[in-house]
Amino acid sequence: MKIVVGISGASGAIYGVRLLEALRSVNVESHLVLSETATKTIEYETEYSINEVIELATEVYDNTNLGAAISSGSFKVDGMVIAPCSIKTLSGIANSYNNELITRAADVNIKERRKLVLMVRETPLHLGHLNHMTMITQMGGVILPPVPSFYHLPTTINEIVNQSVQKALDQFGIEAKLFQRWSGM
Repeated sequence: MKIVVGISGASGAIYGVRLLEALRSVNVESHLVLSETATKTIEYETEYSINEVIELATEVYDNTNLGAAISSGSFKVDGMVIAPCSIKTLSGIANSYNNELITRAADVNIKERRKLVLMVRETPLHLGHLNHMTMITQMGGVILPPVPSFYHLPTTINEIVNQSVQKALDQFGIEAKLFQRWSGM
């Protein structure tokens, strides 16, 4: 299995980092593209260096490289997750504005009818945000904001992050056992 992972500059870079760790733990090939702002957000919000994040991925691409393998539908992958997904990135994808690799790779996954999961990070949302989310959904994408559940009784931020990351992995049938699933009362 091959999953493209995009990390945009939205707050919540830990979602993308944890996604890469989870994919590695279950031996799934990951193809990483970072927005320019993502590198700054990772350094500001996490304890990871950019090099540590890059080392988690199987392959890494420069966001300005529109000739990269993941920019073509003939490069077979099982789908893409953007974690976190900024509103700028959401807008670019919804409007097919492929000026960067992260939006081009997402566009390719949509056009090839592959799974695209966007962990949109913004609140509150205005009508423009919601319209873009509707457009992505109508194109076949999945809007999966990292909204935590609490039935698994998380006690740390990592447990909250893990639950959202596993929900994204669930879209691909990948079980990384990141949280205790609901089994009823």
